[in-house]
Amino acid sequence: MTLIDGKQTAAEIRGELSLRAAAFEERNGRKIGLGVVLIGNDPASEVYVRNKVRACEEVGISSHVLRLPAEISQEEAERAVEALAGDHSVHGVLVQLPLPRHLDERKILAKIPVEKDVDGFSEQNMGLLALHREGTVSCTPRGIMELLKRYHVETRGKHAVVVGRSNIVGRPMALRLLNADATVTVCHSKTQNLKEICAGADILVVAIGRAKYITADMVKEGAVVIDVGMNRDENGKLCGDVDFENVAEKVSMISPVPGGVGPMTIAMLLSNTVDAAERTAV
Repeated sequence: MTLIDGKQTAAEIRGELSLRAAAFEERNGRKIGLGVVLIGNDPASEVYVRNKVRACEEVGISSHVLRLPAEISQEEAERAVEALAGDHSVHGVLVQLPLPRHLDERKILAKIPVEKDVDGFSEQNMGLLALHREGTVSCTPRGIMELLKRYHVETRGKHAVVVGRSNIVGRPMALRLLNADATVTVCHSKTQNLKEICAGADILVVAIGRAKYITADMVKEGAVVIDVGMNRDENGKLCGDVDFENVAEKVSMISPVPGGVGPMTIAMLLSNTVDAAERTAV
């Protein structure tokens, strides 16, 4: 069994991005800039933003964090995002999710121009992905595809099963695999015969948010398993959606939690930002 090391792979990618960021600065006389909008004081969001800022510093990207109060109005939030997106020193913009409940996420995200949508959440970028045209792909699916590529996992003609259909992971992941010539099945909470479907997968991507839900009897011998979950087990220890210890004995490759997909998500955010800067530089 091969352990898919997202932490090491992400470090390699950050090294590659450092060279591109330095070359951009030398050519254009300014750093690549990433704008991050943080509304409210959700503890988990604070951690995610700190991690993104730290990763930017490592690569040589300038980060601009715009902190807004939780009680901000819809109109004020939209104007703030629009103003940040209009800053020429900012090449990519993301809005840290989730937002306070009174805010309309869709309308706020729509204020980010498609060329600066480094999270890949815009309707335009999702549409481009669905049409198999060039655009920005959301970070977690892009990170998973990068792991499959760097670990030489063949997708063409393989049966890939994606468990989960969120707009952030499941849906774009299925489209990425389809665009890579896999035969794709998407499973969700209403799926019947989940065990049998998962057991037929050559590549199994799990993103459902249920600790250790995928057990060894649900996995094909020699399959490649990608665990996107981030949960706490009964002892408070971080774990994924896959019963790692038992499933690992049966598969050819598996990503751990932590240290698998998570580091790749931030690495792909940085990569999307560098790509955006290079596309728009004049």
